[in-house]
Amino acid sequence: MLSFPYRCDSVASVRHIANPPNPYERYSAEYVGEPPPTKLEIFEETATKKIITKAFASDWEGGWRYTVNCYRGCVHGCTYCFARQYHEYLGYGAGTDFETKIVVKPNAPHLLRAELKKCRDVMPHLDFSFATDPYLPIEAEYRLTRQCLEVCAEFRVPVAIVTKSPLVTRDIDLLKSLSKPSVFFSLPFLTKEKSNPFEPYTPVPEARFRAMRELSDAGITTGIGIAPVIPGYNEPDIPGLLERAKECGAERAFMSMLHIDTDSIEDYFVQKMNEHLPETRVRKIINMMGRERGGGLRHRTYKERMTGKTEQWEVTKKLFEFHSKRLGFKQSERAVVDRVESVTNTAEPIQQTLF
Repeated sequence: MLSFPYRCDSVASVRHIANPPNPYERYSAEYVGEPPPTKLEIFEETATKKIITKAFASDWEGGWRYTVNCYRGCVHGCTYCFARQYHEYLGYGAGTDFETKIVVKPNAPHLLRAELKKCRDVMPHLDFSFATDPYLPIEAEYRLTRQCLEVCAEFRVPVAIVTKSPLVTRDIDLLKSLSKPSVFFSLPFLTKEKSNPFEPYTPVPEARFRAMRELSDAGITTGIGIAPVIPGYNEPDIPGLLERAKECGAERAFMSMLHIDTDSIEDYFVQKMNEHLPETRVRKIINMMGRERGGGLRHRTYKERMTGKTEQWEVTKKLFEFHSKRLGFKQSERAVVDRVESVTNTAEPIQQTLF
């Protein structure tokens, strides 16, 4: 474990242990009385052997995604984050542990270079990130995402980034050297007050919009991801989010419904809603999610993961599509096609095969 004096310490120290039982552990412990406060801990994972992950994606993402994650866990603390389940594979919890036990992969740039030497000619694109934000505050010190982007620039691999952090603006010089890069900002709520119950430690929406404007002014393709849409809560924000993103130079937009992947994430999500929202609002969200998911909060199949079943969801989709078209946003799946075409249209890859 590293001693890491960073601003995150002051955020994490006020949180209390709140972890649903880990389904991979035979026994679980429960504190009697007030649990002790938790502090941010940083661990380095030196046994990592592979850094590129092939992951199935939704229709708008074009099928398969190839992702790079330099970190595990996330101090942003989004209560709905599907990646919380991956912390349970490490023996941690999907609640507070996910937010305060951050695992760093210091060998990520070296692994990425080694893997691209073998697969550069068949690698259509790389996405940062999938299981965690590539621009966590500790990225300012570790610079692993930046080093991986340097490798991508060397091998001319198209890159897309999804983040909630303005720290991405630090790498504008590097992004401009990449082949058709795109940066999507996750912005499901228009105001900090609206985001507080679900994104307690993320940069405020206005900071993300300012970063979007800075990247757009630098000539980098930007977009907004209105994800997740929480039925009965943030649908009214959609027009304002799209308008604000357009003002900041965004060219692409997508949205997706809240998806909860495991029982432990559902437990944590509902627990945090009850702590920060009125009972009537919590009941409304749970009831509306139940109608979209066939009775519960979780989706039944992967196909249902990003969409709903009711006419209300169709109205939400039409709302998004109407304002996207009105404001001139491009279809988000076009970003994937552009990245693939940038590879197939290259006359000769920079990394030649050995045989």
